[in-house]
Amino acid sequence: MKVFLTGGAGFIGSHTALVLIEAGHDVIVYDNLSNASRESLRRVEDLTGKPIDFIEGDIRDAAHLDRVFADRNIDAVIHFAGLKAVGESTEQPLAYYENNVAGTLTLCQAMDRAGLRALVFSSSATVYSESRDMPLSEDAPTGRPTNPYGSSKLMIEWLLRDLQAADPRWSIALLRYFNPVGAHESGRIGEDPQGKPNNLLPFISQVAVGRLPELAVYGDDYPTPDGTGVRDYIHVMDLAEGHRAALDAIAGETGLRTWNLGTGRGYSVLEMIRAFEQAAGRDVAYRITSRRPGDVAECWADASRAERDLGWRAERGLGAIMRDAWRWQRDNPNGYRDSKPTKTDAAAG
Repeated sequence: MKVFLTGGAGFIGSHTALVLIEAGHDVIVYDNLSNASRESLRRVEDLTGKPIDFIEGDIRDAAHLDRVFADRNIDAVIHFAGLKAVGESTEQPLAYYENNVAGTLTLCQAMDRAGLRALVFSSSATVYSESRDMPLSEDAPTGRPTNPYGSSKLMIEWLLRDLQAADPRWSIALLRYFNPVGAHESGRIGEDPQGKPNNLLPFISQVAVGRLPELAVYGDDYPTPDGTGVRDYIHVMDLAEGHRAALDAIAGETGLRTWNLGTGRGYSVLEMIRAFEQAAGRDVAYRITSRRPGDVAECWADASRAERDLGWRAERGLGAIMRDAWRWQRDNPNGYRDSKPTKTDAAAG
């Protein structure tokens, strides 16, 4: 199958590209590189021994998408592209709606014009309403996300539901994933946020490697066992394999289906710090600060539907997550910026 990955040079996209190539699929990556590096895909090529068809472009560029879809015989789209920081979304809501919602609308319109109607969408557990009832199943209430990032994801889900209801030829998977972490076991590809990290584990690992002086723990007064927020952290390789399973499930089918991708277990911020310290063999400096706008006390998944429907479940535990995250950060203290540019890169710059 020839698969088009929007945002495919990013953290989850690059790991999914690797899994798809290893499963025998042809991969086309479309990314504007605003929060990603071309180096991630070069390393995927090294790991798989297969070339990746990379196109630099933006999902909001309808004319460019039309040309790409006309030139390539694509079978399915996995849509990762979009802004993704919860805290930033509360400060820049218009940017999130413009990039995430309007960008997805433009993408779907271009797909429809090309007769391409198989889509796996990168959604999020943030679409769920705040709840004390855990774990969250796919039937849990949605509709009142606590931040614009979650609202943008929910709006896209509504858009896709309406699209599929209006045109039953579409085959759509909504993958609501929880907190992707870790890295490929080789240490060659991993999470490389631009600027100050918005997510917990890259923040921890950058403190451990000396790039940041200390970790800010946002709140220790939540109604949780140690007062810090509790989340379901899923290894990025398990997540990537979930995308492959969903892609296989919708191939040749029609309809819209929703699956949680998580582990079914929650860990607090302080538990994550201790687990990382054990894996890395070094202390992580942190300080407690006030709660961050848009955060909830706890959130973890009921992923039994994915196991039942897709034959998928998260296999890698917290120890593997921390070992792989530390190996990536230790070997790449400055992320992909540690790589020397090729002559082609230098000429292009």
